[in-house]
Amino acid sequence: MAVLVNFTPGPRSLWDEPVAISVHGLTPTQRVTLHASLRDEKGELFESSAHYQADTVGQLDLRKAPALGGSYRGVEPMGLFRTLQPQKPFERLVKRDVQTPFHVDLEVYEGHDPQPTKLLARVVHERGFLGPGVRRIPVREGSVRATLFLPLGTGPFPGIIDLYGSGGGLCEYRASLLAGHDFAVLALAYFRFEDLPEELNDIHLEYFEEALDYMLKHPEVKGPGIGLLGFSKGGDLCLSMGSFLKGITATVLINGCVANTMTPLHYKEMTLPDLGNDLERLKVTESGLVDLTDFWNNPLEKPNCQSLIPIEKAQGPFLFIVGQDDHSWKSEAYACIASEQLQSHGKEKPQIICYPKTGHCIEPPYFPPCLISVHGMVGRAVFWGGESKAHFMAQVEIWEQIQTFFQRYLKSKESTFHNKM
Repeated sequence: MAVLVNFTPGPRSLWDEPVAISVHGLTPTQRVTLHASLRDEKGELFESSAHYQADTVGQLDLRKAPALGGSYRGVEPMGLFRTLQPQKPFERLVKRDVQTPFHVDLEVYEGHDPQPTKLLARVVHERGFLGPGVRRIPVREGSVRATLFLPLGTGPFPGIIDLYGSGGGLCEYRASLLAGHDFAVLALAYFRFEDLPEELNDIHLEYFEEALDYMLKHPEVKGPGIGLLGFSKGGDLCLSMGSFLKGITATVLINGCVANTMTPLHYKEMTLPDLGNDLERLKVTESGLVDLTDFWNNPLEKPNCQSLIPIEKAQGPFLFIVGQDDHSWKSEAYACIASEQLQSHGKEKPQIICYPKTGHCIEPPYFPPCLISVHGMVGRAVFWGGESKAHFMAQVEIWEQIQTFFQRYLKSKESTFHNKM
């Protein structure tokens, strides 16, 4: 009998969907090695492997069978995806072109040799980033450089602006996947893309106001307000947007800061200085990795408090997603400062969800956890924090929490943040 590999629900899936992997046609209790690999758009190779043993009728189901060694051990249905590691050190798996899928090559080899040679079966599985009917629309309106993703149908749909961090460029893959869950999502670049500034210097909030106006006026975007989703530096930009601009209904921060960071922020006659840092507090691990945990100044101390974002001015509710092992900065402390700041001004306590053993780089579900990579601003390999399995599981839950939060505040009538005073 030929050995066959099955992916359920089928040969194609979206990246934020789990898949069940099974192997059929093996001999009873046969020992095999499963090897997964994919190449990103730069040609970088990511690989994982695991040793398994078939059951007494020659079947192997990764939902039930434990891995006996290799990249991981134990029962882990998506373990081959979690443990995908770059061949080139410190590379991070990201999707640069959401119009094409990742092709995951899965091979089954006989035995548990470290370098197995006898190939029993091979299959290629497509993991896509555009759901059925999702439309990708490049946006070049005025100074705005972005991509809008609209779900299948005529709408209007709840709108979200999606901001990434200090790596710059236009990151579309989170927005494209989120649009598959019936949101209109604008992936917004703000530097290091086309004719935008190459460096993160002197940010003007008017640029983000222009993007907000574009969404508020779009016929397929549901009013009366827009949601904001920001990661890292994108998080404090979302806080600033929510505090100074009108038309924002709800904000989600993923490991964001409560102060303005990295560069001054300007809006009309106002300038918010950046938090600042101290190079003497920069840590380097024994393996040569940079640890930024203590690098940033304390936003509660003078004169650093001038960089605090006046989030008490915001009208919408907040969800703070916190990785408790964040080594980029003190995300949990920042979320607590934000909570105290809001409550001291008579606002409701924000929702804060903390995830143990979870680091800074929180991605959509089923991306392999990025614990180490080269920082876009520092230019060196940085330890972001996190423990692989806990971080991977957190990403799955966080994806659901983000959707639930936006569904509550963007799709329902409960769309304003109440003042308790």
